[in-house]
Amino acid sequence: MGAIEVVEQPQIADRPAMKSGDTVKVHVKVREGDKERIQIFEGVVIGVHRGGARASFTVRKVSFGQGVERIFPLHSPTIQKVEVTRSARVRRAKLYYLRDLKGKAARMEQREESREGSRK
Repeated sequence: MGAIEVVEQPQIADRPAMKSGDTVKVHVKVREGDKERIQIFEGVVIGVHRGGARASFTVRKVSFGQGVERIFPLHSPTIQKVEVTRSARVRRAKLYYLRDLKGKAARMEQREESREGSRK
């Protein structure tokens, strides 16, 4: 392990495994004056950038007809937790093409987690 990995190791938070195409709920701490509250940002992961403590992921949602993207540092202390709600079958690492799609065209095929349990 190099010197950089030794310094970054204590900063790494425990997050669930996520990849492009997953629908996630990101619970973010928001400071308003002297108060702090939790705000949930729910959307589709369109890209994950690896890199130890510098890792980040981009989440996209459509709010009031306007597309909104947010880049979250994966190990940031402002993120309280990340929930993976749905997983989709995608064939690309970066889903930037979703920016040009609207409505039903922007939906993705949901991936079945276990095929053994569905057969009877």
